[in-house]
Amino acid sequence: MKAVLVCGGLGTRLRPYTLSIPKPMLRIGNKPILEYIINSLKFYGIKEIYITVGYLKEHFKNYFQDGSNFGVSIEFVEEEESLNTAGSILPLKNKISESFFVMMGDHLTNINLKKMADFHKKNSPIGTIALKKIEQKIDYGLVEFDQSFTILKFLEKPSIPSYINTGIYVFEPEIFDFINPKEDFALDVFPRVLKENKKLKAYLMDEYWMDVGTVAEYEKINQLITIIESIGK
Repeated sequence: MKAVLVCGGLGTRLRPYTLSIPKPMLRIGNKPILEYIINSLKFYGIKEIYITVGYLKEHFKNYFQDGSNFGVSIEFVEEEESLNTAGSILPLKNKISESFFVMMGDHLTNINLKKMADFHKKNSPIGTIALKKIEQKIDYGLVEFDQSFTILKFLEKPSIPSYINTGIYVFEPEIFDFINPKEDFALDVFPRVLKENKKLKAYLMDEYWMDVGTVAEYEKINQLITIIESIGK
């Protein structure tokens, strides 16, 4: 299998860090976020990798080059303007002819990619989306009542389970037929796929997943890494 890593975003929520370094190249411990993802792909035998780049693209190209120093083969897909998550992979339409992964280049995860690929192969959808269960905290107290409006229970600021889109996908090449330039997977492509009665499957992952999305989250995870690395020294 091949993989496409989407890395063209501006990372505005992580400014000022991303004013000079693209978000996937920010370091967690002693490695860029993107290197952890590439190492995971290599572990599962996925060594043909495309990386979509735009903003501060030279950081990616100078660090990873052709990927040989990391045990993989890397080809960069350059965006002259922002093409969004789905639009950025469109130039690869004639280069991919089998099932392939798409992952965001700024998320940390230890998902078992083999299990997800096997799930996709077994179910034969046009696309499989990895979902992560989270507990969504409600900031208000809820009240339960029956059909006669008799109050049964008070729930003070409960947590409600929800499933979020992790941005980890397995697609068939047919997905390219549903993508237009500058489109987003969740907002544009997936609704179009469903409208055409094509099958999308949900893969429920229980492994770790994190979008390093804010300055506070980035600083917190780096602090934890620093503490872990200092143990025993």
